[in-house]
Amino acid sequence: MKIGNIIPKYPIVQGGMAVGISLDGLASAVANAGGIGVIGTAGIGFFSNIKNYKEASIESLRNYIRSAKKKTKGIIGVNIMVALTNYSDMVKTAIDEGIDIIFSGAGLPLNLPSFLNNSKTKLVPIISSLKAAQIIVKKWMSRYNYLPDAFVLEGPLAGGHLGYKKEKIFSKDSKLERNIPIIKDYLLTIEQKFGKHIPLIAGGGLFSKSDVNRVLDLGADGIQMGTRFIATEECDADIKFKETIINAKSNDIAIIESPVGLPGRAIRNEFIESVEKGERKPYECRYHCIKTCDFKNAPYCIAKALYNAAIGNINDGFVFSGGSVSKINKMQKVKDIIEELFEN
Repeated sequence: MKIGNIIPKYPIVQGGMAVGISLDGLASAVANAGGIGVIGTAGIGFFSNIKNYKEASIESLRNYIRSAKKKTKGIIGVNIMVALTNYSDMVKTAIDEGIDIIFSGAGLPLNLPSFLNNSKTKLVPIISSLKAAQIIVKKWMSRYNYLPDAFVLEGPLAGGHLGYKKEKIFSKDSKLERNIPIIKDYLLTIEQKFGKHIPLIAGGGLFSKSDVNRVLDLGADGIQMGTRFIATEECDADIKFKETIINAKSNDIAIIESPVGLPGRAIRNEFIESVEKGERKPYECRYHCIKTCDFKNAPYCIAKALYNAAIGNINDGFVFSGGSVSKINKMQKVKDIIEELFEN
């Protein structure tokens, strides 16, 4: 897999799991093991002593990027959701710090190239459909004469917020295996027209070497994996968060309605069940961190819930996970997972 002049040893991108799950520890471990490590930026300001959330987010992202770079000579990226109210701050900070790649989804990153300023940072939109890829290519070319350096296609079995309407999550048309060849064919026509190779990275519910091979055989240039990296020694989340992943069964998975207006895949617990019963979790929105969050009517603050879970207060929040979480039953090292997927 080649993303411009960036060539990882293994064609794997670690999913950028935000609100404290993939910070400098996990991202640098993946990079050291030959993959592309990714820092999740949403909620990163919670991990700062600065009270002003906007300033805290900038400082935290800067510090985590610098820390990751001290820990590895490998490839480090960031995941920046388009829906963040401080999206431009996060993009500018990452570019100023010389980040290798920006992965951007949860909305279409239509103005992302405007921040580049001759930077060598690669820009990789995260999409869920051919239509999204076509819109991004058209807009970027007409406005900036710039093509994406790669695309990440996230299928409906991914963890966290999903780029599908709830009724489409289990549709045959949404399946990762169906859309990989369709989008790959489109990217080949773009390559023939403009002379730029745009790799396709596919993820969502992947677990095993056979999963990886299946996706690569369908035409993907690389894979994205998130949930499996949570159950690692190097993951930045609290041990209770990791244990929730390891202990989860298939019938524990729930599709929830998130306050940000998207469905999400999570592990059912007391918190989720109480919300489903109509109970509200009183809070004051101090951040308004997501543009699409209906914070005046939301039953809870999702940023706070995810932060609570990340630091081990599981019953005051919940754990996002991918569709294959029930296959994870032990703690591993990042290096061992990657070698299992690509070497053995």
